[in-house]
Amino acid sequence: MGKIKRVGAIGDIHAEDELLHKTLQFLNNQGLDVIISVGDIADGSGNVNACCDRLKEEKVITVAGNHDIWLLCNQIRGIPEATQLSELSKSSRFFLELLPKTRQLETVAGLLLLCHGINENDMAHLTPYDYGDALEQESELQQLIHENRYRFIINGHTHFKMVRQFGQLRVINAGTLKRAHGSGFAVVDFEKGYVQFYEFYYEIDSIEKAEYVSW
Repeated sequence: MGKIKRVGAIGDIHAEDELLHKTLQFLNNQGLDVIISVGDIADGSGNVNACCDRLKEEKVITVAGNHDIWLLCNQIRGIPEATQLSELSKSSRFFLELLPKTRQLETVAGLLLLCHGINENDMAHLTPYDYGDALEQESELQQLIHENRYRFIINGHTHFKMVRQFGQLRVINAGTLKRAHGSGFAVVDFEKGYVQFYEFYYEIDSIEKAEYVSW
């Protein structure tokens, strides 16, 4: 794979197998170089095994989220809509066990870090509303800014769609497929310099363009 020009970015999935299917159908018609996922496949009202199967079939580049790690460790299973370890098929469990916490991809505009939280910390978070002390205390973010290695982070965890700039580092959050949290996804064009967010409307009947952010 050469340097990436356009990527489809899927936020936290949370077992939304029907929305994942529709998202991938849409993204497969957008002339993308690759499709990526920030994880949190587990813990939702849908079918986790169907999600894992589709991600494998479509060769979506995926990292592990905190909910996936909790599931494999059989921890925090009392939360609403928790996936139980007994529900996982052997192939899904194997798929989740092999997911790394981070992946690096070369884009035409610089190196991209794909992660769930921030770098290896799947619980670290950044929202559109974090400023001042909240940013200073986010040590993983500050370290990445200081290292000046990456030009982009695509992450998830917070479910907030977002594009923020910190020096040479641009952080993009594609949001989530979870229906209760404004389900959607994004297309990132590194060559032309923009993020186009998409949202599902009328439950899952239509996909519409939402916020557009350029740089």
